[in-house]
Amino acid sequence: MPSYEQLRELLDPATTALLTVECQQGVVGTESALPELAEQARTSGALGNVARLVAGAHRSGVQVLHAVAERRPDGRGASHNARLFRAAARLPVQQLSGTKAVRIVPPIEVADEDFVVRRLHGLSPLAGTDVDPLLRNLGCRTLIVTGVSANVAVPNAVFDAVNLGYSAVVPADAIAGVPADYTPVMVRNTLALVATVTTTEDVLDAWKRPR
Repeated sequence: MPSYEQLRELLDPATTALLTVECQQGVVGTESALPELAEQARTSGALGNVARLVAGAHRSGVQVLHAVAERRPDGRGASHNARLFRAAARLPVQQLSGTKAVRIVPPIEVADEDFVVRRLHGLSPLAGTDVDPLLRNLGCRTLIVTGVSANVAVPNAVFDAVNLGYSAVVPADAIAGVPADYTPVMVRNTLALVATVTTTEDVLDAWKRPR
């Protein structure tokens, strides 16, 4: 874990952005296509912590981006080259563009200044989306990654952020995956090797203190 001063410097609001990953109704909402993941996101406190971080970012002037996974009703442009995509296409709840399933889920609040970045293909919230150019245009150097899942999209986002030259920060209590005991293993053995691992409380505290 970084010292308070190290974390405070890393999380300078002027050069930091907060990314929520797939915190949408059809993934972690009450009518989720993935009820086990939705349940874990809620009971672990991860979803509530994402909402706290978003609110703290809004108060501190930290840019917030919401990465949403969706597909067109006709499926055009969607990926089919992995078992995960084929399984998702058969789920009873589809993440269709313009539907409730792709809206950001409460208690996370979307402010006017937030960016909602949508993707129609692939696994990564960064690769092939507008996230990287938006961050560069905003002068961001640090990306805080939150949301789901610790199995696929979250590590994808962290690796892509690091490969693109950003410092990645992961509040370990603001991500979730399945089964429940997989997330701490992923954090300890993989994400901690490339990202600064911290907690929701420490991030909020770093933003609260006068600079």
